[in-house]
Amino acid sequence: MTAPRPYVLILFYSRHGATRAMAERLVAGVESCPGVEARLRTVPPVSPTCEAVDPEIPDSGAVYASLDDLRHCAGLAIGSPTRFGNMAAPLKYFIDGTSELWLGGALTDKPATAFTSTSSLHGGQETTLISMLLPLLHHGMVYAGLPYSEIELMETAAGGTPYGASHVAGKRSDRPLDEHERHLAFAQGKRLARLALALEALRREAS
Repeated sequence: MTAPRPYVLILFYSRHGATRAMAERLVAGVESCPGVEARLRTVPPVSPTCEAVDPEIPDSGAVYASLDDLRHCAGLAIGSPTRFGNMAAPLKYFIDGTSELWLGGALTDKPATAFTSTSSLHGGQETTLISMLLPLLHHGMVYAGLPYSEIELMETAAGGTPYGASHVAGKRSDRPLDEHERHLAFAQGKRLARLALALEALRREAS
């Protein structure tokens, strides 16, 4: 029986579309690597009321992530807009519900990365990426940022950090990804895919 093709999970929350556009570039980077595929998933918004008002399946776009999407992935990228230098509440709410995976070590030794979008150039991109890094480390994942071999990190005048890809969306959140931001998000997805394949092989040898 042929083993299923490993996949990298691209998990994001996006309100105005900028983080989604980044996620799609990571997907392209992942799928540029033979032998691995990308799985794009989002999370529902958090409601301030006690009653659930959103459908279980969104009307359009990526479907909502499940714990099994995380459990069986070979690698994980999480993305969020910045909320006061932190990840957005919907993504944190979802991650806070992954204790079952943590208890079983389901994500241990799998590669992970993060990406973000902000309205302003100094709007907390690096702190937001670090806020997403912390739960990944608690899960025992191997964090993979962006190395300076990607020369766009030295050339960008907008988004791009060694902690992960980023984007400056502008005060109306309508500025498209520029050439450097697009390249770095693609490179991040490609690097994650390569590491996912390598670490997947090591885990199979150890099992």
